[in-house]
Amino acid sequence: MNPKKNTKLTDISKILRRNMTPEERHLWYDFLKSLPQTVQWQKVIGNYVADFYIAAAHAIIELDGAQHYDEENRDADRVRDEFMYAHGIDVWRYTNRDINTRFREICEDIQKRIARAVIIKPSPRGEGGASAPDEG
Repeated sequence: MNPKKNTKLTDISKILRRNMTPEERHLWYDFLKSLPQTVQWQKVIGNYVADFYIAAAHAIIELDGAQHYDEENRDADRVRDEFMYAHGIDVWRYTNRDINTRFREICEDIQKRIARAVIIKPSPRGEGGASAPDEG
């Protein structure tokens, strides 16, 4: 199920793309960009902007900085995660510290999660074990 896109967030997502955090930039240029699956960054999904979206895995990757540690932002993250799960989208969260200190492990974890998701997801016609084609 694809949630309706809030077109008012399109301009915000463009600004976020131009102003990536160092951790987002590192993950994108040094790993995600080279994956065989299509990865979109600052993707508008419903009323949210996901850091990275991998259509083939039906998943988003969120990089959490210090602002995600206070109670109000943790609650907002929970609401956002519930929205994503309700629309069949997995949420993979990593901290900026993870990216800075365990980059290789995080990349391996993402690769494993993609591989599992692609194997589990049914094909578009419900035949075989292939994943749906990437959305562009």
